[in-house]
Amino acid sequence: MLLATTNRGKLGEIIPLLAGLPIDFQTLFDYPLIPPPEETGSTFAENASQKARFYANYTGVLTVAEDSGLEIDALGGAPGVHSARFGGETTYSQKFELIEERLRRVPVHERTARFICALALADGDRIVFEAFGTLEGLIAAGPHGTGGFGYDPIFYYPPFGCTLAQAADRKSSVSHRGQAFRQLRLFLERTLR
Repeated sequence: MLLATTNRGKLGEIIPLLAGLPIDFQTLFDYPLIPPPEETGSTFAENASQKARFYANYTGVLTVAEDSGLEIDALGGAPGVHSARFGGETTYSQKFELIEERLRRVPVHERTARFICALALADGDRIVFEAFGTLEGLIAAGPHGTGGFGYDPIFYYPPFGCTLAQAADRKSSVSHRGQAFRQLRLFLERTLR
C-alpha cells in the first residue's frame, strides 16, 4: 500500500498508527519520479480522492492519500484547503505572523479553529474507503512549542492546556489525522480478516 505523501511530519504520525498490520507500506520516496498532481478540489475530501486516484493509477498500487488543513472561523474558514499555500511561498513563521495580523482585534475566546483531515483509499479509479477527522481548538496569540509541524505551534487545544507543538507526544491520540487513520486501520483489519 502506498502512503501518498512526502511530508515527513505526516509520515511520522501515520506509520505508527498503522504499525503491525501485515501490509508492505511504501511512500512517495519510493517513487521519486512521479510528478505531484494538481489539487483542484474545493474540499479536503475532493483533494484526498484526487490524490489517491492519481497515485493509484500511476503506480498500480493500492493508495491512501489525505488532505488536511486549518480552518479559522474569524477568517471565514481560511486558510482551509489552501493551508500549505496560505500567504504564498512563505515559511510557517511568516504564515503565523500573517494570521496573527488578521486576528489582532479578535479576542482569544473568539479565535475558534479546527484541524480537518480527509482520507481516501483508492484501488485504481475506485475509492474503496473514506474517513474524516476533526480537532477543535483555538488560535494562540503567537507560536508556542517546538514539537509537531505545520500550524501546531499556534493551535491551542484546551483539554491539553497548551498548543499541539507543546504536546507533540500526545497529539496523535486526539488529532484529526489520528482519528482518520485509526478508522482506516479498523477498515484494513476487518478487510484482512
